[in-house]
Amino acid sequence: MPINHAQLRAFHAVASEGSFTRAAAALRVTQPTISAQVKELEDAYGVKLFERIGRGVEITELGKALHEITRRQFGIETEAEQLLLSARGLIRGQLRLAADAPYHVIPLLSGFTRRYPGIKLALTFGNSHEVLAGLIERRSDVAVLADLALEERLHAVPFRRDRLMLFAERNHPWAARKSVKLAELEGQRLVLREPGSITRARFEEAIANAGVKLGQTLEIGSREAVREAVAAGLGLGVVFASEFGHDGRLHPIAIRDIKIESTEFAVCLKERLAVRVVRAFFELLSEKPGPRTASRAEDGR
Repeated sequence: MPINHAQLRAFHAVASEGSFTRAAAALRVTQPTISAQVKELEDAYGVKLFERIGRGVEITELGKALHEITRRQFGIETEAEQLLLSARGLIRGQLRLAADAPYHVIPLLSGFTRRYPGIKLALTFGNSHEVLAGLIERRSDVAVLADLALEERLHAVPFRRDRLMLFAERNHPWAARKSVKLAELEGQRLVLREPGSITRARFEEAIANAGVKLGQTLEIGSREAVREAVAAGLGLGVVFASEFGHDGRLHPIAIRDIKIESTEFAVCLKERLAVRVVRAFFELLSEKPGPRTASRAEDGR
């Protein structure tokens, strides 16, 4: 018997969102409707796709395998819709973006929206590892992330270089300094991002190469939380210059004897360039100047 498309979509929504409640909201139906459709699918084939645990839900191994299939299926449906819409011009449609930080992608979206006001934009954030995984799994159309390892299946355009710097709260002993040498970090307390963050990876690589041993390290999973921890006096922070922003509680400090840089890329799957809205994003990006380096508090200036 042919599989029921509505039931399959309900399953896909629950598997993607991780709950019946969020799936119902995503599909704009009631939770009982979603629950009934998933149960009907399970009953029709005599299988178990989810384990109900209290109010939560856990996908089974069979469910995970089916989710890999539905992710491809519904991703292709979205591509087909975007391709058909693009034949009418970029009057309406959707562009899904994922980025490792707002600082680079927001200006790009601003220019895109001015040119194509009818396109709906969806933007999510994560560390570089999460952002790339979402692109490969077709949960996003375009990704903006740092230091991409180029692959044959990817179309990538570098558009900005960024330099790593330190920052301290205003009462820190280094708050009057414009720059330090990397070796001076020996024994200092630091507040760092989580593993998977390019900020942390670039910094730890430089520290290891220089043979510098840090003091205590506090690991925090977001830029905003790192900023608050540094402002509270919990240690020195590490950040790329474009991300520092303006915060009167914090003081920027350059690393003057070594340049720790990263390149930001805009990237998509090569086959997605056939979708007009994706191609339009890269066409707009090509009109901008080549990669330039953000340089706040560089070299002690």
